Order: sequence, then structure tokens, then C-alpha cells
Amino acid sequence: MTRLLALLGGALIAAGLLVEPVLAHNVSQSNARFVEAINGPAVGPFLYLGAKHMVTGIDHVLFLIGVVFYLRRLRDVAIYASLFTVGHSITLIGGVLTDTNVNARIVDAIIGASVVYKAFENMGGFKRVVKLAIDPRLAVLAFGLAHGLGLATKLTDLTISDNGLLINLISFNVGVELGQLLVLTMVVILLNAWRSHPSFERHALLTNATLMTGGFALMGAHIVGYFTT
Repeated sequence: MTRLLALLGGALIAAGLLVEPVLAHNVSQSNARFVEAINGPAVGPFLYLGAKHMVTGIDHVLFLIGVVFYLRRLRDVAIYASLFTVGHSITLIGGVLTDTNVNARIVDAIIGASVVYKAFENMGGFKRVVKLAIDPRLAVLAFGLAHGLGLATKLTDLTISDNGLLINLISFNVGVELGQLLVLTMVVILLNAWRSHPSFERHALLTNATLMTGGFALMGAHIVGYFTT
């Protein structure tokens, strides 16, 4: 057992070292300089920055894929997306306004864990292995809080003017929602098309195992980053 744990730990660290440059999605230096030069309300730039961060953030995308993977009704997609939105809106805006001092690496590792959690849930792991029933809606809301805090750390790393801060934060959050809507639309369309083929049932387990691997890689990347930077 000790040897197995050591091998798993080594694999996690190796994955983190390999994917760290690829999975980093902090605000680019050019965008950071532009945003830090803003003094006053700037709805457009913050809308764009929020949408770009959501669309290019592989951790957010993987989690959303896991959330809607088995949702067939538009009503259910709307409910889960709303819960995720409420969660990350609270911690995104609140985290920046209160200048919450948390380590971005730790938060991002938790976000990676959210991908692992959702994939494991989709694979029936909690029912078959852990024998634990957790309301998936509460889990999505809780992880939404973590994702929002992760977004907040990206903004608190910048020197943003207090002039128009609330409007700019709301604009950033709306941009995140627009990016999320775009990602969800594409994912739901692709999943609905795939579900009409027998291959969906055959490869659903493998797909979620791949999602879980991506989540572990994210965790490894940020754990390694925490201890090496």
C-alpha cells in the first residue's frame, strides 16, 4: 500500500510538472497592464476579460462538462448553471471587495479537485464505492464558491483602481456568465448529438475517467506550483 501511494504521489507530481505551463491561465501581462491603467468604470474591457477567462480556463470548462454530462433536460441545465453562477458570483465580487487574502495555488488545486469530484460522481463512485449520497446541487453550489474565489484571486493580483471598482467587478462577472453560456451551449449541443449514438453509453465511463485525469493533473500542477514558487 505504501509503495502504491508513493507511485500515485509521484505520478501526480510528474503530471503537475508536465502540465503546469499549459494549464496556467492567469491574466496575460498585456491585459494586466491595460486593466491596471484603467481609472473609472470600464464595462467593455472587464466584460471581455471575464468572458475570455472563463472560455480559456480549462479548469472551469472541465467542471462544466462534468456538471452537464448526464443532464438531458434544459430545465436541469438551467438549474445547475444557476447554482454555479450564484456560488462563483458571491465569492468573486465579495473576494475582491474585501481583498480576501488566500493563496491562489491552493484555491486552484481545490478547483482541480472539483473536476475529480464531479467525474467520480458521474462514474457512480459515491454510490458504489463510498456508499455516500450527496445532493449534486449543493455540491455544484459549493464548488461554485471555490471557482469564484479562484477568479477573485486573478483580479486581486492586479492593481485595480477603486474608482468604478464595483461596476467593473459586475462587468467582469457578467463577462464570466457570457463565457459560461457560450461554453455550456457548445457542450450541451455536442453532448446531445453524441447521446443519439450507441457509443455514448459505451464510452461515458472512459470520458469521465479522462475528466478525472484532467482534474488530477490540475491538482498536481497547482500543488507543485505551491511548493516551488
